[in-house]
Amino acid sequence: MGCFDCFKASPTNDIDNENTKCHSGKTKEFFDGKKEKDLSNSCHIAAQTFAFKELAAATKNFRAECLIGEGGFGRVYKGWLESTNQVVAIKQLDRNGVQGNREFLVEVLMLSLLHHPNLVSLIGYCADGDQRLLVYEYMPLGSLEDHLHDLPSDREPLGWNLRMKIAAGAARGLEYLHDKANPPVIYRDFKSSNILLSSDYEPKLSDFGLAKLGPVGDKTHVSTRVMGTYGYCAPEYAMTGQLTSKSDVYSFGVVLLELITGRKAIDNSRGSGEHNLVAWLDLDLYLSYASFNGDQFGGTV
Repeated sequence: MGCFDCFKASPTNDIDNENTKCHSGKTKEFFDGKKEKDLSNSCHIAAQTFAFKELAAATKNFRAECLIGEGGFGRVYKGWLESTNQVVAIKQLDRNGVQGNREFLVEVLMLSLLHHPNLVSLIGYCADGDQRLLVYEYMPLGSLEDHLHDLPSDREPLGWNLRMKIAAGAARGLEYLHDKANPPVIYRDFKSSNILLSSDYEPKLSDFGLAKLGPVGDKTHVSTRVMGTYGYCAPEYAMTGQLTSKSDVYSFGVVLLELITGRKAIDNSRGSGEHNLVAWLDLDLYLSYASFNGDQFGGTV
């Protein structure tokens, strides 16, 4: 039984088995051998290649008016591809940023080989000189984080039905990575800012630069350098570096708490002891339990 059986998709959402196999032999050879000399020759890549000038034209030379997001990795722009008459999201990696060449290669490979309705689609990439860009399908409603925290005054909070729809879709995406992809994939960066929303609030997991192939055969975990985002990272993984799919399940639980409570995973604006959502909730539940004397049930629990 998988970790997300309560979020099972209907039969019409099942993915054909052939599409769930991420060409395991070539993929594993690439990651184990770290063959990064030539992206297009490392394994079969279905994603389209773009010239830098084409993506510059799509974003009006990366004008500020096209900017829709930025972070330690670089900037994301809304663009229009004239060749396909398509609106896209273009991520331009900062040449001195936290997402390096290996993470770029990992993301191109992962999203080229993995296909599911709850994973964002990679349209193509650009590796032109020292420029590294990724071209994705455009998600018009932004990220889940945009709809949970620091809302503008004119935006209504998400209703409960939408919150549960988003949780269920994100769970299906993780289930695909853990249980249906061959070999399994551990996402390693599940968080509300990486869950993008379509026009009908269908969630899609994005940003696969930290993804890692999971254990196979009789192996129980993968030993790796600890990566991820503080507040979402499973404590046992942070302490030991031993990565399993359960690390993603912990992160899913944090996002579920965000959906239920409306609080951030880490909020430094709150008082002492309330910065970390999980730690705050643990303490709150403990105090509630400690003060519970069973009177509501005739003194017996």
